[in-house]
Amino acid sequence: MQRNTCYKCYRPKSSCMCEYINPIKTNTKFIILMHPKEYRKTKNGTGHFTNKSLHNSEIFIGIDFTDHDKINSIINNPNNESYILYPGEKSIKLNNQSIKTGKNIVLFLIDSTWPCSKKMLRVSKNLKKLKRVSFHSRKISDFKIKTQPNSYCLSTIETTQYILQLLNKQNIESIDNKKLLEFTKPFEKMVEYQIECAKDLKKIRYKE
Repeated sequence: MQRNTCYKCYRPKSSCMCEYINPIKTNTKFIILMHPKEYRKTKNGTGHFTNKSLHNSEIFIGIDFTDHDKINSIINNPNNESYILYPGEKSIKLNNQSIKTGKNIVLFLIDSTWPCSKKMLRVSKNLKKLKRVSFHSRKISDFKIKTQPNSYCLSTIETTQYILQLLNKQNIESIDNKKLLEFTKPFEKMVEYQIECAKDLKKIRYKE
């Protein structure tokens, strides 16, 4: 039996989280680059939530973006200052380094596993040339239904929330703190839903 799908969050309508999404406006433009494998993870992928929670954002699916016309037009726009969120020795640490500029800030986020992210960055020649930004956080992900590769790894929507908090401190953004705290609400509700489903499944198995 085929389940009805919500074409906003791409989840089954029975577990749709759209009612918890309250999009916010940002000065920064966010470009979410989603690996095809991640695109198919509609059950727990947070890239879609992030995209729907930001007015000033776009999402693109793929692996090699070298010849992607839209992405290249954004990168090559002289009015834009483009960065990619990826760790590295020479990356700009947002915790103590500002990226404030007179240009429009564009931040590329890779939504994928670490191995796939490395490949996407390696084969996408245009992305390799971008300045890298990163941050330090002691926060542990609330993604309780998914094992993260390291304790410091956050989901895409949690990462975006933390970045926005740092950009607020740099006066690049001026987002209301309450809105920022509610930014991850659809993600939190999704995790709650999955935990309850897991409990119900255990009950059924126990009865059997």
